This record gives sequence, C-alpha cells and structure tokens, in this order.
Amino acid sequence: MIYIGVTGWGDHDRLYGDGVSKRDRLREYGAHFPTVEVDASFYAVQPKRNGEKWVIETPPSFQFVVKAYQGMTGHLRGENYYKSKKEMFSAFHDSLEPYQKANKLGMVLFQFPPWFDCKRENVDYLRWCKAEMGKVPVALEFRNQSWFAPGMYEKTLTFLEEEGWIHTVCDEPQAGVGSVPLVLATTNRKKALVRFHGRNIHGWQKASGGQNWREVRYLYRYNQEELQQWVSRLRKLEESAKDVYVLFNNNSGGDAADNAKQMIDLLGIEYSGLAPKQLDLF
Repeated sequence: MIYIGVTGWGDHDRLYGDGVSKRDRLREYGAHFPTVEVDASFYAVQPKRNGEKWVIETPPSFQFVVKAYQGMTGHLRGENYYKSKKEMFSAFHDSLEPYQKANKLGMVLFQFPPWFDCKRENVDYLRWCKAEMGKVPVALEFRNQSWFAPGMYEKTLTFLEEEGWIHTVCDEPQAGVGSVPLVLATTNRKKALVRFHGRNIHGWQKASGGQNWREVRYLYRYNQEELQQWVSRLRKLEESAKDVYVLFNNNSGGDAADNAKQMIDLLGIEYSGLAPKQLDLF
C-alpha cells in the first residue's frame, strides 16, 4: 500500500479553509490523508498525553511517522535537558507508547544534518542508535552526499539493509555536499519512505545560513510532469516493500497538501477508512 501525506498538520491552510479551528485540524486532516509526519517531536520529546490525543483524533488505520528528537541526530543547539544519550533515547521511547498501543506507528525518522558525513565514528553511532531503538521501525535520511559517493553507494545500502534501517528516498535539490542524490532503492521488505523536499536549489543553499530558512528552503511547487515521473517510481518501490510512505515537505509556500493530493490522483488511489469530513454548523 502507498500511504501519502505531508509533514505536520498545522500549516496547511488551504486544506482546511476558515471553518476549522487549529485544535480540530488533525481530525480534519485525517479526512484527506492516511498518514502524517509528526515534526513536533524533533523540537522536543513529546509528552505521552500528546500522542494519546493524536491517536484518538485519527481513524483506526491512520499511520504516524514520528521524527526523532534533534538531540538524537546531532542537531541540538540549545540546552540539553538529559543527563545522557541513554536517558534521552529512553524518554523518546516512552513517548512512542501511545502510537504503538494503537498500532499507528508507521516508523520513526532519523534525519541527520549535512555535517553528519560518512566516517567510522558516525557509522558506529548509527549502529548504537539502531540498537537503542530495538524493534521500533526506523528510517534513516542523510543530508550529506558522502554516503552515496562513488565507492560508497552500494556499501551504504548494504549497511542499511544489514542493520535493519529503512532507507529514505529523497527528492531534493542537487546542491552539492549538503544534499543527497535520488537513490531509488529499498532496504526493508516491509516499509519504504519517500520524502519530497522540492527542488529549490537557491533556497536550499540560502537557507543554510539564514534566519528565515523555513520561508525559503522548501519553497517549491511540483508541476504535473514532475509528479507524473514519480508514478512509475513509486510503483517500483511498492514491488519491493509492502508499504510505501510518501511525505511532501515542500510547504514554505503552502504547496505540500496540493501536491500530495495530485499524487493520489495520479496513482488512482481511493483510500478507505479516512475520517468523515467536517460539516458546516448551518
């Protein structure tokens, strides 16, 4: 099955219109898409009560892709509230319990920063992370080209497969060492992950040092031809993985939800089990 959704559910104004309050957005979101990426977990390990609330607000078959906390992937720049990495991972594990109990945890996404390059120290850390996550399905996304450089391409994919990581296929600007190429491969027979970041090369480079990176990095709207190219690619991934999760992250201009709906139409998918759309009061 191909699950299509977007990253987060709070910013997609055109998806909801004026009649849906912010507190009801996830309920309404579930009427449009069968999966979503939880990005709040990147900025802080979420209390269980949030996961419990989100699980209740979504249909029984709904799937969450939970982004790993920034302290787990080397992004943390503020205060560290944990005494050790072990304690940090333990707290994150606890936060996943509501999704697991409801059978709504698609996977956890570890997205590493551009400075996380291909070297022994980082390979060892990936092994440690995988061991700490245990049986939780985990996806891995790189932001450094060295992992797929000549001579490392096949080694990286073999490593992911042997260690049990879900390879994240990325559609993103090809902007040098701080981006990865399109690697149309699966490393897990049960699950695959595809993330659409847009193709705004200027914004991708500019955002690396700017304060308003959110406004420029993902400012891109895929056209019909670009999305059509992905139909056969997604079908190919579906042949080697039981479930393929597709997330659109190109939302600096509010385009992610529109592009996700276009992709659903292009694939001819009609999801069953979505939430009923909210009706007007009058």
